[in-house]
Amino acid sequence: MEKTDNLAKNIKNGDIRAIARGISIVENGGYEREAILQELYTEGQSYIVGITGPPGAGKSSLIDLLINELKNHFKKIAILAIDPSSPFTGGAILGDRIRMQKHTGDPDIYIRSMASRGHLGGISGATKDAIKVVSAAGYDLVIVETVGVGQSEIDVVKLADTTVLVLVPGLGDEIQAMKSGIMEIGDLFVVNKSDRPESEKLATTVRWIVDEHYKEEAYKPPVILTSVYKNEGIEETVRGIMAHKDYIYENDIYKQKRKMRIEDDIRGLLEEKLNSFIEHHIKYPERIEQWVEKVYKGNSTPFDIVKEIHENLIIDVKEEI
Repeated sequence: MEKTDNLAKNIKNGDIRAIARGISIVENGGYEREAILQELYTEGQSYIVGITGPPGAGKSSLIDLLINELKNHFKKIAILAIDPSSPFTGGAILGDRIRMQKHTGDPDIYIRSMASRGHLGGISGATKDAIKVVSAAGYDLVIVETVGVGQSEIDVVKLADTTVLVLVPGLGDEIQAMKSGIMEIGDLFVVNKSDRPESEKLATTVRWIVDEHYKEEAYKPPVILTSVYKNEGIEETVRGIMAHKDYIYENDIYKQKRKMRIEDDIRGLLEEKLNSFIEHHIKYPERIEQWVEKVYKGNSTPFDIVKEIHENLIIDVKEEI
């Protein structure tokens, strides 16, 4: 416990090695994860910006330029870049850290690549815990970059206060993505690589869809053309982020988002504890083959088995109480 206390103290003091160690602990899970999060949970309230979009949209290069402008609004910035997992090690490929290398010497910028480890939604399972670590360390802005975009990527909305959807012309399936509900997750829409042909056409299409979808809403997401190559649209994108931040604060939406994340934390922790309790009491790993065999031979059904397990669990709980 003393070791955890010291690590938590060093994280709160902004020690880079302690922050890295803390994120590694929450990625690996187990008892240490719970102990360190218990110490850090109430520390700090970072503003969270999620940046998502299809592979090849230039998200990392865009973030690299956005950092320079965002430093005018935030004291310390942490970037959690969710990389595709290595098929051999399960670790992050680290492409994003390479693209943002020029910021690594800045004491007020922290960049960490995290492996998605096959997690649907483009969000590493430990991402929300890593946010708590950097938030406790005093980073008042956290940027979360996710892998790709698709129906499963909507997880980013649960984590972020502002979600930036980056699109790029020429991928062929961007219009289909718009039709499939992805457009609903964006608080800002960025058409990147605007120096390419068809970028204006894509931006016009996005604006039409936004106008249709948000015509009855108080807030309408802006559509911004950017070019990393020409360094265009960066200031406008940051203004859009800050305008959305003002909007959700003024309308108590930030408070609602915060409460929803707390509810999600309680629900997730409760599920972990209940699953652990159930597996311990019913000896799931040891008995699953036996149950499968009974159903396969026609001697039982999954409903009968679960009903028996449920009744035995109730008896076990009453005896423990």
